[in-house]
Amino acid sequence: MPDLTFRPTAVSRHRLDELLARLPESRLDGDPATTVTGVTHDSRQVRSGDLYVARAGQHTHGIDHVDAAIQAGAVAVLTDAASADAAATAGAAAVVVVPDPRAAMGAVAAWAYDDPAADLLVLGVTGTNGKTTTVYLLDAGLRAAGRRTGLIGTIETRVAGEAMPSARTTPEAPDLHALFAVMREREVDAVAMEVSSHALALGRVDGIGYDVAGFTNLSQDHLDFHRDMADYFAAKAELFTPARADRAVVCVDDEWGARLAREATVPVTTVGYAEAALWRRVADTDLGARGGRTTLRDPHGATHEIACRLIGHVNLTNAAIAYVMLVTAGIDAVAAREGIAGLASIPGRMEPVDAGQPYLAIVDYAHTPEAVTNLLADARHLAGPDGKVRVVLGCGGDRDASKRPAMGRAAATGADVAVFTNDNPRSENPQAILDAMLDGVPAGREVLVEPDRRSAIERVVAEAEPGDVVVIAGKGHEPGQDVAGVVTPFDDRVVLRDVIAGVPS
Repeated sequence: MPDLTFRPTAVSRHRLDELLARLPESRLDGDPATTVTGVTHDSRQVRSGDLYVARAGQHTHGIDHVDAAIQAGAVAVLTDAASADAAATAGAAAVVVVPDPRAAMGAVAAWAYDDPAADLLVLGVTGTNGKTTTVYLLDAGLRAAGRRTGLIGTIETRVAGEAMPSARTTPEAPDLHALFAVMREREVDAVAMEVSSHALALGRVDGIGYDVAGFTNLSQDHLDFHRDMADYFAAKAELFTPARADRAVVCVDDEWGARLAREATVPVTTVGYAEAALWRRVADTDLGARGGRTTLRDPHGATHEIACRLIGHVNLTNAAIAYVMLVTAGIDAVAAREGIAGLASIPGRMEPVDAGQPYLAIVDYAHTPEAVTNLLADARHLAGPDGKVRVVLGCGGDRDASKRPAMGRAAATGADVAVFTNDNPRSENPQAILDAMLDGVPAGREVLVEPDRRSAIERVVAEAEPGDVVVIAGKGHEPGQDVAGVVTPFDDRVVLRDVIAGVPS
């Protein structure tokens, strides 16, 4: 894997007293002439000259690690009033005191790295499902237009073609601004990125101005973090305000998108099937195992045919959103269409697995009720006249438990054969997760339960016949399985291919 650092090589030096203008209600204890060259909230990532942000975390407070941060070279600490004395005692030359360190991180990081996002065309996509695919389509369109690109998302982070796996969908603010600084240094001029609801609620994207923000859809997910769907929507809607974005493209194919289009406080371009959509989808054609086409009518009455090689109706929706975002951002329409049409696959997103079998096999990341429903509807369309849809599905542990019955119901009703199995149980009892899925199965519907994921895959493959569609859902691109905190190698794509080819475990 290439070396991809998230710190720019060239650093800027900034006096701490200059920072106070960006931080209302802040004060500076210590030497105001202290200069910093970077910022981090992780004591393990401190470099000489850094400002260390000591904030409250989920389990501990960063001030507990301030000694390690100072020893690693941190010259100053930003923290809350209750922790200021501890920071000074640890030997910080200066301490910046703010009411909420987490809320300050975006502004601090933007300042430390000279507002790198302002020098880039930044396209951000939020929504429950489709963020990853839409971002890859945006990146393809940007590259086709001759832009030097960066990509930030669930699967990977890329800078001008160099890539590394992502730790989370949207990085924390210090890491994100440092990453933008690296992109600028490597002459990237356009970035497509996923923007999660967690990132918006926790301030990870503070200090970034999006040229165009896109919305895909909203459905049940993350209700372990958000109070309810209204709170989840409110977090997403924050992206569509003048403080964060200049313009927006909103898919209005669900009620939440229609509501967002009405309530957003930035100029909105709408896309979808609705007659009132400014970019209206008027035809979908050639939908099959090699992709499909969707035709849009723009606000001036002209039609645009977008070809997409990605499988499934849902990916035509993602392609439509990406295309309108690109055009809204000023990208040449012909180049945008060429880029979208040239993208052959995305890891773990309706990704075909071909080992010479006489049926279609797909791996997908679907991990919400709506995503499972849409995935199996697309699989049904792709099956032969007498073909069956066979799905293997699990639900992740330590995540929104309320969606498990609905996911079980979606699999049981959308497939001819559904096998419930383990996903990433993490710290939870795997059987309890399976029982919750079973609670959603309607009376009269039968499902199979096979806790071992490889055995579940072997089961559907052994019974698959020509014309069937085999779907392995839930983990997508993930290379490992987390059981009780132990992660072992397990890639659905690799396992599925091996099982089809008869490779022993």
